[in-house]
Amino acid sequence: MKWEENVRKVVPYVAGEQPRKRNIIKLNTNECPYPPAPGVKKLAEEMEYASLRLYPDSGAKVLAEALAEYYHVSPEQVFVGVGSDDVLAMAFMTFFNSERPILFPDVTYSFYDVWADLYRIPYRTCPLDEDWHIRPEDYGQPNGGIIFPNPNAPTGLAESLESVEKILEANRDVVVIVDEAYVDFGGTSALPLLEKYDNLLIVQTFSKSRAMAGLRIGFCIGNEKLIGYLNDVKFSFNSYTMNLPAQVLGVEAVRDDRYFKEITGKIVATRERVKGELKRMGFSFPDSGANFIFATHEDIPASELFEALRKADIYVRHWNRPRISNFLRITIGTDEQMDELLAFLEKYIKTWKNGEKI
Repeated sequence: MKWEENVRKVVPYVAGEQPRKRNIIKLNTNECPYPPAPGVKKLAEEMEYASLRLYPDSGAKVLAEALAEYYHVSPEQVFVGVGSDDVLAMAFMTFFNSERPILFPDVTYSFYDVWADLYRIPYRTCPLDEDWHIRPEDYGQPNGGIIFPNPNAPTGLAESLESVEKILEANRDVVVIVDEAYVDFGGTSALPLLEKYDNLLIVQTFSKSRAMAGLRIGFCIGNEKLIGYLNDVKFSFNSYTMNLPAQVLGVEAVRDDRYFKEITGKIVATRERVKGELKRMGFSFPDSGANFIFATHEDIPASELFEALRKADIYVRHWNRPRISNFLRITIGTDEQMDELLAFLEKYIKTWKNGEKI
């Protein structure tokens, strides 16, 4: 059809499966297995229904101020968006406008190349080394900007602050985005580098460690000028992006630091226990600093394990992509959920080695 000649055609990002079944074990989208802070529930019950008729504050000022206080920066250094994906998409649109390619790892968050294609941004991937680490020297080539997660996804590996600074030091003339979606589970934030590097943008989310994926809250922190440019693009695109309940409940989540540290601590403890059990069963994996484990089995193909788990209503993530097709990304759930996963794997591996079928 003639009109299709002017359609922008892209290959979309494929999100993790969202099954509608009851009584499943959902370990495929890195959601937090625990509820949001108690104060969030209490405040949600007390919110006035009538207030929903009003537009929210377009700058999410109360949330930006709460985040600024928590992270010891000024409110003018904080940008709030509808999940970190919204923040990242705005950052791509705002800062990656050079004719030179942007750089990111070859094994990383699979939305980066989608945004690059959507916004017609040239890009080049830099291979992780054989141990799944970023090589800072690969990011010294001419480029139009850099983005990478720390800890990385789906590998879970965290890079040192020294490695991050090497990349920043070599790229003072472009914007460098550090995507810290999983930093609260064992990574080291690049926040201390903000005063030294005015081209650094740090992106975080409430979806993982603050247990609020359903409300879609993301934010970034950077130099006031960077944030100003982001706001200019946002207000030219859609001013009222974050709804009022998300702004109000997000503030309450930030205030309850004790609960935040309690649930992230529980997830880390469960992760470390599960690592030991998986290793005993013949799995190997990078040493995750995130809320998931990126695992491969010594004998059984990942695709086979993925299908067997799915039939048992245990959902994990698998990609049929170069370098990672024999790995499963397993989100850390509650201890009870992980025990069920481990029990199934134990039984499956035993029967598989005996040449039997489950």
